[in-house]
Amino acid sequence: MSKRSALRPDLFAGQRRESKLDRLGDPLIALNKHIDFAALAAEVDRIAPRPESAQGGRPPYPTETMVRILVVKRLHNLSDEQVEFQINDRLSFQRFCGLQQSATIPDRTTVWTFENRIGADAARAVFEAVQVQLQRRGYLARCGQIIDATLVPAPRQHIDKEDKAALEKGEEPDWTPAQKRQRDTDASWTKKHGKSHFGYKLSASVDAKHKLIRKIETGTASEHDSQHFDAVIDAGNTGSAVYADRGYPSQEREAALKARGLKPMIQRKAQRNRELPERQKQRNRRIATVRARVEHVFGAIAQMGGKLLRTIGQARADFAMTMMAVCYNLKRLTHLESVRSTGK
Repeated sequence: MSKRSALRPDLFAGQRRESKLDRLGDPLIALNKHIDFAALAAEVDRIAPRPESAQGGRPPYPTETMVRILVVKRLHNLSDEQVEFQINDRLSFQRFCGLQQSATIPDRTTVWTFENRIGADAARAVFEAVQVQLQRRGYLARCGQIIDATLVPAPRQHIDKEDKAALEKGEEPDWTPAQKRQRDTDASWTKKHGKSHFGYKLSASVDAKHKLIRKIETGTASEHDSQHFDAVIDAGNTGSAVYADRGYPSQEREAALKARGLKPMIQRKAQRNRELPERQKQRNRRIATVRARVEHVFGAIAQMGGKLLRTIGQARADFAMTMMAVCYNLKRLTHLESVRSTGK
């Protein structure tokens, strides 16, 4: 075939490309097939209704379209600028967001404004709405739950000693408005495995059967994992076992779990200068085989583009971390549905 014939204009080129995307396996098509995005948008509008403007102007984009854009943004870890460019550039993104025939594409400011409008409360409502869809499809929380936390890094702050001392006293440093916007005074430092980390923390309860996130809690990096333990206990799990690593053991916690009819499967930690008995080591290994499933969840979140936050402040960090959990569950649901349909 000559170059001229291969490059000739085709009035149906767009349709042909869409058909080829389907054959190649566009993952966003699977999301569109299995997720009721209209229901998620309804939750957003319930918690954060659209502001009414008497000045007229261009009508706002549908909430469902904006929710889909947030999902694309989080699945690919895009900034507001990048998501604007990618939607303009990629047919698959336009198709998923319902913007193929739109004369305009939401710009970075529109995306930023929408995120600020809905906030962490609406993101939590979306998370719970996804749980409803999971249950309707038969994915009940089963076989016990695994509780763990992951550090979510934020851009590191460079604050001099004088400003740091003022913050520790509860005083506000002499910063310009521009400097204040770039200073994250909510995030905190912590050490893990001998390395320093700055940012926030996402705690989760994951069901051992389907590896879906059922409960979440957010905080800063310096908050100990155990502070979120009770908040993420999932009372809806049909299994009684509660798996956790060595960072959570305490007699009070285990007694509280037993009082609720739950079975504590928390790894034991050796005391200083005393080695664990072999029986406890074997128990830890048995727990580890199940508890490792939660690491798959956090690893999958990292593979969606990384956990690094692009925001400043606790409120926006809570929103971003909640959307991480939402998008993980959406992606996991499509995988489970694919396995169910193929039988593999």
